Amino acid sequence: MVRDYDSQLLESVAVRRRRTRDALLFGAQRVRRTADERLGKVFAGIVIAAVLCAGCVGWSFLQHTLAKQEAEQQKQQQRQEQQYGQPAKSGKH
Repeated sequence: MVRDYDSQLLESVAVRRRRTRDALLFGAQRVRRTADERLGKVFAGIVIAAVLCAGCVGWSFLQHTLAKQEAEQQKQQQRQEQQYGQPAKSGKH
């Protein structure tokens, strides 16, 4: 019996503190503010997801561009080797 009373007392104190804190932070419009906070969190989540997606696309573009440049450099190097000619190999072993 005593434990039930203690737990009820602790719970009521916690509820009172939460209500007091909410009244202090949000005033009379605390229901509307919590809805605004939820919308803010949803918006922040969407922004974070968009930034991550943009980062992935940017990284992919960078990797593709670097690979393309490297392939172009290899082609150019092969053309130069062919243009200047490689030393002819003699038929002797």
